[in-house]
Amino acid sequence: MVGVPELVWIFLIILLLFGAKKLPDLAAGLGKGIREFKKAASEVEESAKIEDSATEKKGE
Repeated sequence: MVGVPELVWIFLIILLLFGAKKLPDLAAGLGKGIREFKKAASEVEESAKIEDSATEKKGE
């Protein structure tokens, strides 16, 4: 498990690598990527449900 001290070290390393000016851009890009991934995952799940219900109707 990653604890608070490890998270602080990770944050400090990222701060040193990218600088304070680029952190908001990196965070915004990460948030956008996560939103797109969740959207794609929900679309795949919805598609699977539709196909599953169509398969059940054929079997009846």
